[in-house]
Amino acid sequence: MSLTVLRTRDELSAFLRRLRSTGASLALVPTMGNLHRGHLALVERAAKLAERVAVSIFVNPTQFGPEEDFDRYPRTPEQDLAALSTVPCDLVFMPPVEEMYPFGIPSAVRVRVPGLSEVLCGERRPGHFDGVATVVLRLLTLFDPEVAVFGEKDYQQLLLVRRLVADLGLPVRIEGVPTVRDGDGLALSSRNAYLDAEDRARAVLLHRVLRRMGERWLAGEERERIEREALDALRAGGLKPEYAVIRRAEDLALPRSGERPVRALAAAVVGKARLIDNWPIP
Repeated sequence: MSLTVLRTRDELSAFLRRLRSTGASLALVPTMGNLHRGHLALVERAAKLAERVAVSIFVNPTQFGPEEDFDRYPRTPEQDLAALSTVPCDLVFMPPVEEMYPFGIPSAVRVRVPGLSEVLCGERRPGHFDGVATVVLRLLTLFDPEVAVFGEKDYQQLLLVRRLVADLGLPVRIEGVPTVRDGDGLALSSRNAYLDAEDRARAVLLHRVLRRMGERWLAGEERERIEREALDALRAGGLKPEYAVIRRAEDLALPRSGERPVRALAAAVVGKARLIDNWPIP
């Protein structure tokens, strides 16, 4: 399939005017590039939900803290375009920073979603979800899609985007797609590229611990004990956990005993990579 690659707002606006004149519906898949099978699953899902599919590739500086990996985040534009040529994708938007933030980042209008922005990953990465909300709103405004597709691997991000859209009354459906995993259960992530062979072998423990947390919750065990022993298990396996928790699936609030649906969620540092994952407890 032939891809149209655009880099400026003006180019995008002109393309979308032509697209809209045909009456075709549009699905958007926002990404930061370095695409893997998980991203391609989002694109394939998008193609089932709309007649045309657009993918954005933009490493968003406002969601990285000063000591985080913005400069070394993997950027693979040629490989990304080659991968997108194998799935139903019509448009790739690859803007430079000055197109997304035309008045400069210090002067940029920012968006914040209270509550969901401050817990779990938000507590460890202050300002991260403000950057996420800001860039997602910009993309939704630029594209005006009928549907936007996000992965469940970053479950907190998915909930935050849904809250943003609901609160502002944006006319877009937010579709979540289950996490794509390697055969041993490790969630696919661009940051897996930071793992050497030894760290890669350790990293799979994150998924195993989350599944065990779910089993114990369904068996009626106490949440605090499940979480405490999950942290112990991650440390014993050579990981540096930030959190391992069970939270209500709807809003990440503390669940009542036996409540469902809930999610087991965890974040841990493995070697040079900070990995996140979660597991649904139906």
